[in-house]
Amino acid sequence: MNNWVVAPLLIPLFTAVLLIFLHNKLKLQRWISLLSSLLNVAVAIYLIVQVRTDGIQTLNMSGWAPPYGIVLVADMFAVLLVLAASIVTACCLWYSFRGIDEERERHYFYSLVHFMIAGVNGSFLTGDLFNLFVCFELMLMASYSLIVLGGTKRQFRETLHYILINVLSSTLFVASVAYLYGATGTLNLAHLSMRIAESGQTGPITVVSALLLVVFSVKAGLFLFFWLPGSYGAPPAAISALFGALLTKVGMYALIRTFTLIFYHEVQVTHMLIGTMAVATIILGGFGAVSQTNVNRILGYNVIASIGFISLALAVSNADALQGAVFYLIHDMIVKALLFLLAGILVAETGTERINRMGGVLSHSPLLGWMFLIASLAVVGIPPLSGFPGKLLIIQGSLENGQYVIAAAGVLLTLMLMYSLIKIFILGFWGKARRPREAHWKQSRKLLLASAPLMMLIILLGIFAESVMPYITSASNVLTDPSIYIQAVFKE
Repeated sequence: MNNWVVAPLLIPLFTAVLLIFLHNKLKLQRWISLLSSLLNVAVAIYLIVQVRTDGIQTLNMSGWAPPYGIVLVADMFAVLLVLAASIVTACCLWYSFRGIDEERERHYFYSLVHFMIAGVNGSFLTGDLFNLFVCFELMLMASYSLIVLGGTKRQFRETLHYILINVLSSTLFVASVAYLYGATGTLNLAHLSMRIAESGQTGPITVVSALLLVVFSVKAGLFLFFWLPGSYGAPPAAISALFGALLTKVGMYALIRTFTLIFYHEVQVTHMLIGTMAVATIILGGFGAVSQTNVNRILGYNVIASIGFISLALAVSNADALQGAVFYLIHDMIVKALLFLLAGILVAETGTERINRMGGVLSHSPLLGWMFLIASLAVVGIPPLSGFPGKLLIIQGSLENGQYVIAAAGVLLTLMLMYSLIKIFILGFWGKARRPREAHWKQSRKLLLASAPLMMLIILLGIFAESVMPYITSASNVLTDPSIYIQAVFKE
């Protein structure tokens, strides 16, 4: 057992509780928050090294052996996502020092962020379905407060949509977990995999898997996404970046984990449904992004379309596609956070979210413009940026499996996302400035500095993709061979 496995949960939880008592000391809150996030980055790197050298790390809480106790499992897939989430959180917190007003900061902004990150990291590391639900709820409760923080009419409206849909999906989650426990007698992920493999994925189990598919699809924004563009665009940029980068990815992680570890026996039913939903999400999300003129809604639909693309890999589920899914998931967490942060600066400089009312920003903020263009090209998958290796592997895996419709959907998505993001660049950054330059623009350099680490990552991940691939392969091996995960959990 390895006690460090619980650190990515305990660090943000401890920080969140501590910051509650410091809500009037803003400078102290800021630096404690940032240092806590950087400590989480260091712990995640340490866990990656341990997993790479010694294999999957586990922790049986209170010494209870699985499947009877709570188990945390740090395989390469989980710890890579914990690392990406920690880096994104650190950059968003740094950005929020200038991008969030003091009134929001005083109302427990930093505590809420750390509670949310504890839920995110817990979802990645938990080894049983019930604690996945618990971590989901911790993450969602914090996100409810973050969306409404500030109290504008738009935030209240979007919060209502967000809460209602997530309360319904959480209710369905509990019901699904209850049915699954009644059918198998366990909720430990590894034990579930063993039980269902032994008895076969019967009709009732397949029905439960379909219910969980609906639950996780709502969380991820896969097909059932009507609530997402408005909700993610309502709060300030630092919060939108955290939501766009992390929340949907937790739902996507849950989909990948459960449908590669537990429900992989009736692929003609479950994976066919996933593939159909993925193609529909790509088409609807792509058309949504192309048709919008609000920069935050365009990015919201980009989040949706990218979730559809990652789901294509799950529908195919061969080695290349799952490698591509892991790589693209990490890339998407980083690049979506970067785009939302840069869009926040763009909106602040122009005073509007409507791209047809912008213009000329490149003349006085060239660094912002070129950073936005590079991030857009990374989303599209232009080499040598980080979007290219994952996208190539997913399309290659689809073609190898004879899934030509899925491969075509991936290519169609590339064209749609390219159009939607280049439209922002042309209308927002080129042409004649629509508004006189304002004093607020002086803060742009500090906000860009907070965004710079994410920009460097999408470049380095693309250029040094070959060096990263052994870690990606290690993560995908667990997805293609469930016995690796099972043996790691029950080895003690």
